[in-house]
Amino acid sequence: MRIALAALTMGMAGVAAAGSAQTPSAPTPAPVKEDFRPSSLNQPGQLYPQVNSQGYARFRILAPDARAVKVSLGLGGRGGTVLTKEPDGSWMGTSEGPLDEGFHYYHLTVDGGTFNDPGTLNFYGSTRWESGIEIPAHDADFYALKDVPHGRVEQILFASPSTGTQRRAFVYTPPGYDRSAGERYPVLYLQHGWGEDETAWSNQGHANLIMDNLIAAGKTRPFLIVMTYGMTNDLRPGGPGGLAAFDIRPFQTVLLNELIPYVDGHFRTLSDPRHRAMAGLSMGGFETKLIAPKHLDTFGAIGLLSGGTVSMEDVKATPGYRDKVRLTFVSFGSRELEGGRTGPPGGPRRDPRANAEALKKAGLNSAFFVSPDTGHEFQTWRRSLHAMAPLLFRD
Repeated sequence: MRIALAALTMGMAGVAAAGSAQTPSAPTPAPVKEDFRPSSLNQPGQLYPQVNSQGYARFRILAPDARAVKVSLGLGGRGGTVLTKEPDGSWMGTSEGPLDEGFHYYHLTVDGGTFNDPGTLNFYGSTRWESGIEIPAHDADFYALKDVPHGRVEQILFASPSTGTQRRAFVYTPPGYDRSAGERYPVLYLQHGWGEDETAWSNQGHANLIMDNLIAAGKTRPFLIVMTYGMTNDLRPGGPGGLAAFDIRPFQTVLLNELIPYVDGHFRTLSDPRHRAMAGLSMGGFETKLIAPKHLDTFGAIGLLSGGTVSMEDVKATPGYRDKVRLTFVSFGSRELEGGRTGPPGGPRRDPRANAEALKKAGLNSAFFVSPDTGHEFQTWRRSLHAMAPLLFRD
């Protein structure tokens, strides 16, 4: 995935090197299979980009007057995929190796300018609308659109006196919510990463489909998910002060004093901390760790998805953590762990798996999940939500 620095590494999910989420090339790669087909994210009627059964991506861009065309997706550190001009004026090229399964952002560089691929849909990441491609995953069934009862993703607009604006959030209500007039539901406040916004978890993450399928299978308790903008994108990679320059207070005020009261007032929620959780991916996980432990009378469960770790030192430094936090969930992609991307820059290296085990040995409900063969990217976070949801709100 192009857009993703770890919340813990730079506090963001939006700006990793273009190839950071792709597998390294094998010493003797297998021949590329010519079973390419259009990506599932293509615009209607568009044949490119294409993907094959091995995870390669192939691009075709019509730009007869261009002098050079490149796609940002490619294998680590080699600058993406350079396209070659064809006799008909189009530019074509195939990724040097297979890409990680799941969703990837990308863009085109045409004669030095940055453009989106007209063949595919756009998704908000890196503080702009980027092109998207989906590499078929072996386990895609858990977020597939199936013939099961479906919930609803509803846009809400709520007043924010602290910012002087009307703000937006999206709320997932589970199947049957409209018919069960007397039933109240737990709520998960789920945050996006740096460079993204409140559309990310539905569009890129398929959070609603993950929940629909889990509920249909009887694997999770139905609950609401609230997704809003985390006010993170003014923080720029490499900017003055780095992660330390981020001020959580404005978003904390919006979340605690404005959004949560609005949701509790307009939806049938269980409004006690036992039935309210906060989680986030990357920068959203960093926000979760800054907010939730300091407000345990609001949140009773915490999820950090590629967004840091919780140590026994954190627990000891947080009054009430042991008694009030009903679940501490931490997850990473396996490539993140292999690369050591688990702590803030300049800080001590932390072993999140060891931290999770220490919490468990101390009697806390601690869960640790690793997404196999993925890095700091949405397939990691889709799998993480799928693993976390059944553990939440167990009365």
